[in-house]
Amino acid sequence: MATILPSPPKIGMVSLGCPKNLVDSERILTKLRSDGYAMSADYAGADVVLVNTCGFLDSAKEESLEAIGEAIAENGRVIVTGCMGKEAAMIRAKFPNVLAVTGAHQYEEVVGAVHEAAPMPPSAFLNLVPDSGLKLTPRHYSYLKISEGCNHRCAFCIIPSLRGDLVSRRPDAILREAEKLVEAGTRELLVISQDTSAYGLDIRHQPREWYGREVRAHMTDLARELGSLGAWVRLHYVYPYPHVDQVIPLMAEGLVTPYLDIPFQHASPNVLRAMKRPANDAKVLERIRNWRAICPDIAIRSTFVVGFPGETEADFAYLMEWLEEAQLDRVGAFRFEPVEGASANALPDPVPEAVKEERYARLMELTARISAEKLQAKVGRTLDVIIDAVDDETGGATGRSKADAPEIDGEVHLRDAGHLAQGDIVPVAIEDADEHDLYGVPV
Repeated sequence: MATILPSPPKIGMVSLGCPKNLVDSERILTKLRSDGYAMSADYAGADVVLVNTCGFLDSAKEESLEAIGEAIAENGRVIVTGCMGKEAAMIRAKFPNVLAVTGAHQYEEVVGAVHEAAPMPPSAFLNLVPDSGLKLTPRHYSYLKISEGCNHRCAFCIIPSLRGDLVSRRPDAILREAEKLVEAGTRELLVISQDTSAYGLDIRHQPREWYGREVRAHMTDLARELGSLGAWVRLHYVYPYPHVDQVIPLMAEGLVTPYLDIPFQHASPNVLRAMKRPANDAKVLERIRNWRAICPDIAIRSTFVVGFPGETEADFAYLMEWLEEAQLDRVGAFRFEPVEGASANALPDPVPEAVKEERYARLMELTARISAEKLQAKVGRTLDVIIDAVDDETGGATGRSKADAPEIDGEVHLRDAGHLAQGDIVPVAIEDADEHDLYGVPV
């Protein structure tokens, strides 16, 4: 018996302006074709028409507006992209029936708008890539990138020169991706960017509609909406801006995993100034205390650099005292190394390698003791654990609590767990602990 394949939606394209715009059009069509869409050479045969606009000159704007009007008159279902996307309000005022307006280089937003306007029929023959995309992580957890680039100019870092300034994704595009990931089996969403706290700053926290309600391009709004999807939501690379305080109640409510990954880097005001980092350590300690008062189970992880140029023994002692008081749950440390292009390379008073090693060892010894004490306090409790691997031969399993991110934090080792499967989230009675890991049995 013959298999009749569903017909894929057809996309029409009107591409205006310079060769850069033409390349953008090619990339958009390439992505849509890889998603299974067919192309249409005329308005009549298209399910959706894309108009890639030019806004370099007034005459070019007029040509673009004429093209939009013609596409609406001939087809009626139009998505506008390109340089004139910056004038979305004007376009919508003139053509209120356009389906979506996106800016130049916003390939993901254009493709997302097409998916929404003309969904692909489900078919193993047409949809060669799953809705959730191709993943390099296990099926049960996924990284969710919310922005690219960074506005900071830390002395030891060259990321801005590699990736540019902050560029935030639209909140509805992020939520659409997250929803698809959860539908495909993701149980844990790991939110990442260069600076998660700054999300949306570059687009002035512009709201977008999501299931009939407005969601700002802001970390708090995004975290709340992600928490409604039913997966663990873990926040990484969070700078301690004041509005981070607004996320802690979401953790206390159970919407967001009680975990913050904050790259403090140091505590000494002298070193932080040399690093070109915020240097208000006392206020940070007070805020950590307040966070724990609101959400006692919050886990805070951070990374620190030892041996930064000019770091004195007094600076390092200050850091050690700060760590003793902060009682962070998870700590990673790095010995300072020059990176080509970083301004820190030109700073005076480099720290000798032997001193770096000695300070690194002291810091790791202190943080290991703190970790052991905090984990020992969890013995006797029952914690939710997400299962990463099951050993069929021994009947054991390895997982993580809400205080543990994959690859970088500790694990929970389970006995009598052969009946579990990867991705299960189960209550576990904690029986023992060491410096980094917990040990227990499923309840």
